[in-house]
Amino acid sequence: MDLLSFRDYCLSLPMTEESTPFDETTLVYKVGGRMYACADMTDFATVAVKCDPDEAIALRERYPEVTAAYHFNKRHWNGIRTDGDLPDAFLREQIRRSYLLVLHRNVTPRALRDEILDYVGRHGLPE
Repeated sequence: MDLLSFRDYCLSLPMTEESTPFDETTLVYKVGGRMYACADMTDFATVAVKCDPDEAIALRERYPEVTAAYHFNKRHWNGIRTDGDLPDAFLREQIRRSYLLVLHRNVTPRALRDEILDYVGRHGLPE
């Protein structure tokens, strides 16, 4: 996956916001004001995604391209190398899972979360 594909996919997820809050080269994607993915624009070698802690460990054990995300909570965030053997579909699936995890667990107020979930339920998410 290249940077433009990553960016296009993240922006295709409903009500996603793109920003650069850390510095001018780190793209951050949020839903309901909560981050679900990020990557560096100049060195697009790794994508950070939020993950269920048990699943995070299982993915790290199974795929050498998946590690604990640098500068993030190692229990909840995985870093996925973009230059490995993993197909783009795998990376899109991890981004989609991160988006849904953040949406279900972190988006507040509840009314906003319910509005976004209603939209996702009616329109689905891109593959």
